[in-house]
Amino acid sequence: MTKETFLWKEKISKLLISFSIPCVISFIVNALYNIVDQIFIGRGIWYLANGATNIVFPLTMICLWFWCLFWDWSASWLSLKLWEKRKDEAAKWVATGIFMSVITSLIFCWITLTFLPQLLNLFGCTDALREYATTYGWIIMLGIPFFMIWITLNSIIRADGNPKFAMLSMIIWAVINTLLDPLFIFVLDLGIAWAAYATIISQFITFSLNTWYITRLNSISLTRNIFTFDLHYIGKIAGLGVSSLINQISIVAVIAVSNNLLAKYWSLSKYWPDIPITVLGIVMKLAMILNSIILWISVWSQPIVGYNYWAKLYHRVRETLNLVLIVCSIVWITAFILFQTIPGLIIWIFGAWDALYIEFAILAFKIYLFFCFCYWIQIPAWIFFQSIWKSRISVLLSLSRQIIILIPAFFILWHIFGIMWILYAGAVADFVSVLLALGFLMKENKSLCKKHNKEEDIKEKSLKSTNISKELYEIVAERSLISN
Repeated sequence: MTKETFLWKEKISKLLISFSIPCVISFIVNALYNIVDQIFIGRGIWYLANGATNIVFPLTMICLWFWCLFWDWSASWLSLKLWEKRKDEAAKWVATGIFMSVITSLIFCWITLTFLPQLLNLFGCTDALREYATTYGWIIMLGIPFFMIWITLNSIIRADGNPKFAMLSMIIWAVINTLLDPLFIFVLDLGIAWAAYATIISQFITFSLNTWYITRLNSISLTRNIFTFDLHYIGKIAGLGVSSLINQISIVAVIAVSNNLLAKYWSLSKYWPDIPITVLGIVMKLAMILNSIILWISVWSQPIVGYNYWAKLYHRVRETLNLVLIVCSIVWITAFILFQTIPGLIIWIFGAWDALYIEFAILAFKIYLFFCFCYWIQIPAWIFFQSIWKSRISVLLSLSRQIIILIPAFFILWHIFGIMWILYAGAVADFVSVLLALGFLMKENKSLCKKHNKEEDIKEKSLKSTNISKELYEIVAERSLISN
């Protein structure tokens, strides 16, 4: 069965599993390392150290901007050029992605190390968090080149036809980091600096492993002379990554705004700013892990939706969308139940230091994530519209929660109702964005139904026409035989 036949004949559930599972596992592992750090730092050092990791976190998210903008899409170009049987050009795309990852990572490393105090202030660092954030941030930024080059190579290895090796390298990274964290924090009592070193060591090992593989690619050969600065290739790679870049920017913008509001105005509350910054950072990271599951299930439904849409198999398009929504609803509704029923137990995993800390954590989970189950509609919706080339709707929906609704809601609710209402901004953004997504989906569903019915009418008329033609042919043939 060819790839094209596979996409329009194979059972939708089997297609979705085969496309999404490996990448979902890889992305979960990628997201989990931040949570692992939070757990060991929170339980082994102090909640202020945990808050410091939340201040540094946007810097690692900025690294992923560049990954989305350049390097993941160089892997997409590799797949395309291999399909076109143009191996030399495929090698050039890969070399451009690797070259840009090396150059950009070194520049970003220099910028962050030079201006680290200013960047920490930009992301809402308080005086109580500064020492921890500076120590942790300085070491993490030293390892940025290993991290950025490693994830670039990981995407290319996956596109080279070896997703198992790509997944294995991510698992090795997570396992090493998970083993070193408790060793350095609990056994050797080395503090937050060595929690950061644990991350760098695991990144370097995985970087070395992927570098070894990249010299033995199955599909192409990389030679020294193709690693050049070529604006033509760079521009095309960057053009494909813009939508993902916008999504990453919106996440960092939300973290920066919320941290600064918490740092500036929560000093007037009994919680002070450090508890809210720490707790809300944990809440957001947990939400991001669950979103990553939904995002990658949705992303890997794209080729199924796209191919069947252009093949005018609209019933399969609707079936794929419905299955994605069902799977995503199970993930987020389960999470919603846990967040509303056992928030105290969840925050205990990250360290429960005093009564105020636990009190605020329970409020954050119950209020900020009250409508979190809406994610099961919002994220698949904008990925779906991207799949059928309705980019304006896709961009609107992808920006709706973070940029269009959430950030204004922070300021509006705080000014009208007071500082505690910053927590309600998350629930408001979730509810409004899902209404917007639901409206577009219902309209598109009606359109798909009409198109499906129209195609069925055409097929039915064509079949009737064929049957009539056969009957006429048989009558003519019969009369011809009689006349003879």
